[in-house]
Amino acid sequence: MNLIASTSTFSFFTLISRILGYVRDILIAIFLGTSLFADAFFVAFRLPNTFRRLFAEGTFNAAFIPSYAGELAKDKKQADNFAKNIFNLLFIILLFFVLVAEIFMPQLIYLIAPGFYKNPEKLKLAIELSRITFPFLFFICLASFFAAILNSYNKFAVAAAAPIILNVVLIGSLFFSQWLNISDVLLLSYAVSFAGFLQLLILLFFVRKNFKPILTLKIKIDKKIKFFFRKLLPSIFSSGVTQINILVGTIIASFQAGAVSYLYYADRVYQINLAVAGIAVGTVMLPDLSKYVKEKSIKKISDLQNRALELCLFLSVPAATALVLASEEVITSLFGYGSFNESSVVNTAIALTFFGFGVPAFSILKIFSNFFFARNDTRTPFILSIVSVTLNIFISVSLFNKFGFVIIAIATSISSWVNVFMHYYFIKKRDLHIFDDKFIYKFPRMILSVVVMGTVLYLLLGFFSDKFNYNESWKFVYLFIIVVISLLSYFIISNFSGAFKFKDIKLR
Repeated sequence: MNLIASTSTFSFFTLISRILGYVRDILIAIFLGTSLFADAFFVAFRLPNTFRRLFAEGTFNAAFIPSYAGELAKDKKQADNFAKNIFNLLFIILLFFVLVAEIFMPQLIYLIAPGFYKNPEKLKLAIELSRITFPFLFFICLASFFAAILNSYNKFAVAAAAPIILNVVLIGSLFFSQWLNISDVLLLSYAVSFAGFLQLLILLFFVRKNFKPILTLKIKIDKKIKFFFRKLLPSIFSSGVTQINILVGTIIASFQAGAVSYLYYADRVYQINLAVAGIAVGTVMLPDLSKYVKEKSIKKISDLQNRALELCLFLSVPAATALVLASEEVITSLFGYGSFNESSVVNTAIALTFFGFGVPAFSILKIFSNFFFARNDTRTPFILSIVSVTLNIFISVSLFNKFGFVIIAIATSISSWVNVFMHYYFIKKRDLHIFDDKFIYKFPRMILSVVVMGTVLYLLLGFFSDKFNYNESWKFVYLFIIVVISLLSYFIISNFSGAFKFKDIKLR
């Protein structure tokens, strides 16, 4: 396995998807801003999209791939039978869950956005839009099952490219809504479910060579199936703890006008780094790490874990530095147009700053949790994640009246760092990882490179400060120039200092 090559493939398509996601959100910001319609749509979109992130971005893989890979190592037919039983059970469970949610949507909205009950118009709209978007959950979770099959065969491109469809369809719907002169939020909501259906069809097409699903009610629930589902629920919670914290934040933020939108836009910005530094690296490493654990290849396990952490930190630490230093410039350049006014820019930038402090933690958790998942242990990360979410809720609820929506971003970052240290404690206690000489050599040099990059970025932001006024037409161009120069300085210093060289992490 070549960690960089596989991660680059996954990251390339993920990056394209996130860039299109930015275009989508820029258009939403222009058309909806942080209005009542924006808040209602983001709640309707957040609910199924949270499940997409929970299933599609590594969580389902954490439970499925170690079990499926183990069956593949024994017998292909045996593995297919296992996968068919899982598929049919998922189909039935998801269908039942979506139908129940559609019926009890008002109660569900009360759970995730209780503050909306103070505004009957916003509440009614959120319920209507959520009923339209929720079928997306059914389609995307089944699509994620097929993606996990492909990842088990080290085929990452299609699964990473599939989310591009969602962004293309949503962008198209915004333009169609103007052309057809119908409601923006209504067409956007229908587009969400339609995009999920398209992703399912495409992944079904590509998975046929490795697996052919057969829908049947005759399901054999043996020990392997029971073991899988015992792992699945804890892995959903533990691997998706960042998304759960964000969902908790949405619930609390619903009590403050515009807060749901501020947090949504800030979330969209930092998620691109999480997708590359955490999710991509974690998704790529899990199949081989599971294999090495089964083979008891101690050296390969150590190499893969150390190089994955190196790559994760190499990508996430400079990103966190940039988001903290340039949050307002980033937000005004990406979203500061049309209905997204100056107040929205300032508030969203504040949220992004505090999310930025947590970016390395969000990414490290994706790597650390794999150390347990590859060993079929989903219980430990699950328990630690419960502690993390409880801490997040406590900080957010107890201080929300005093600090407002910003405490949600602060609480998310603090609870994530606490979760990282708890994971590391149990990793050390069980001797699951030892930092090797390469990591110890590179880490301080990596920090030095980040300090140099941060200094360059700070000076550039000061030099171009007048170019980021709200009404400045070319502010995005100046942001692009600053980002390119800062990144170049980071890569050059990293190369000369020996902090990071791509040839060092080729694991064949």
